[in-house]
Amino acid sequence: MRVILAQPRGFCAGVVRAIDIVEKALDKYGEPVYVRHEIVHNKHVVDALKNKGARFVEELDEVPEGAVTVFSAHGVPQSVVRTAAARGLPVLDATCPLVSKVHNQGKRYVSHGRALILIGHAGHPEVEGTMGQVGAPVHLVQSEADVETLPLPIDQPVAYITQTTLSIDDTKGIIVALKKRFQDIVGPETSDICYATQNRQTSVRELAKVADVILVVGATNSSNSNRLREIGIEEGIPSYLIADGSELKPEWVRGKGVVGLTAGASAPEELVRHVIEALSEIEMVEVEQMDGKKEHIEFRLPAELRA
Repeated sequence: MRVILAQPRGFCAGVVRAIDIVEKALDKYGEPVYVRHEIVHNKHVVDALKNKGARFVEELDEVPEGAVTVFSAHGVPQSVVRTAAARGLPVLDATCPLVSKVHNQGKRYVSHGRALILIGHAGHPEVEGTMGQVGAPVHLVQSEADVETLPLPIDQPVAYITQTTLSIDDTKGIIVALKKRFQDIVGPETSDICYATQNRQTSVRELAKVADVILVVGATNSSNSNRLREIGIEEGIPSYLIADGSELKPEWVRGKGVVGLTAGASAPEELVRHVIEALSEIEMVEVEQMDGKKEHIEFRLPAELRA
C-alpha cells in the first residue's frame, strides 16, 4: 500500500502560537493556567495541555480571582475582554493574528458607515468572537440562499469579511451572490484570507488526483478538518475524518493501492504517524510525501512571554 502524505498538512502558525502561549504561561506562572474554550479544536492537544496543568473553561465565571487566563486561538467577543478586565484577570490573548486581522477589517468597514456581512458558520467560536468584536450589528450568511434574505436595501453600502477557516473556493459563490445583490460593496483582497486554509485545501485536491481513498486526521468539531474531508468527496474520492489511528476501519483501505493522508490545521503530526502505524498493521506500507507549498510563517508571542 502506498501512503502519500499531503503537503502542507497539520499545524498552522496560529495553532503553534496558541499552544506555545499556554505552555510558556505554565512555565512562567506555574499551574494552573485557565483557558477559555478549547485552545484549538483537537482533543489530543487539549488533553496534553490538561496533563501539563491547563484548565479549560467555557466562561470566565469559572476562573478563580487573579488566575492567569488565556483566550483561545478562535478569538473572543469584546464582552469577554471587558469582563476579564473588570475582574482584573491577567490575560494572555492567543487569538490567531489572522483572526485579529479580520476583526480589524470589520471595525474599519463599520467606521466607514458600511453594513457588515460575515461569511461563516453559525455557532463557530471564531464567528461568535468576530460578531462580538466589531461593536456594530453583523449579518451572518452561510450560503448563497442567505444572501437573498438579508434585510438590507440593494443601495445600502455594505462590506463583507469571512471566517478564516473558509478558503477562496468556499466563499467565492457567496461573494458573487453578494456582488450581484448590492450596488456598493467592498471586501478584503483574496490575499488576505488564511494562507493555511487555502494551502491545505489545495493539497487535498492534488491528493485526490492520485489517491484511491483519503484519510483526514482531525477533530469532528474542527471546521477546517471537516472541509478537507468534504473536498475529497467532492473530487470523487472516498474520504474519512478520523481523530487518530484507533478510528481507522480496515475496510476503508483494504485493497486500495494508494491512500492519501492529510491533517487539519489543529492536528499534530504525531497523530498522522499514529494513522500510518495503524495502516501498517493492515498491509505493508510505503510512505512518501507529495510536493507542495512549504510554509515558513511564524507569529510572535505576546511580549510578556518572549524570553
